[in-house]
Amino acid sequence: MARPKGTKYIETPEDMLILFERYKQYAIEQCEQWKQFQYVGKDGMRVEDKLKVPLTMEGFRIFGYNNGVTIKHYFDNTDDRYTDYSTICSRIKDEIRENQIIGGMLGMYNPSITQRLNGLTEKVEQKTEGEVKHDVIVTLNL
Repeated sequence: MARPKGTKYIETPEDMLILFERYKQYAIEQCEQWKQFQYVGKDGMRVEDKLKVPLTMEGFRIFGYNNGVTIKHYFDNTDDRYTDYSTICSRIKDEIRENQIIGGMLGMYNPSITQRLNGLTEKVEQKTEGEVKHDVIVTLNL
């Protein structure tokens, strides 16, 4: 059902924060379905570890969709209708990014993927000393 023009699914920035806190709890609950098994010791005793599910913007958006909210508009500030939400949206993006970076640094998440997702690639700049000269020789057969 469409909302009347001018109304928002998330009425206040505080409500956005509440929704994000619910998403974080949902991510913790998802750990139950993601498990890793290791075999430890000389007898190969099977040990089950729950994996930690990283926070992602995509996950938050899907969580929103599943709860009847299109979160993307708030972060994109569509038609400048969501300016009041810019501070909370920045905080949420920063918290998600921090979760991914720390998780990657601690080895809980794949560090390589974490780097790429957050633009943390190492850049190498190569400089050459001197000039490269190209001589062009034209032979005319008259």
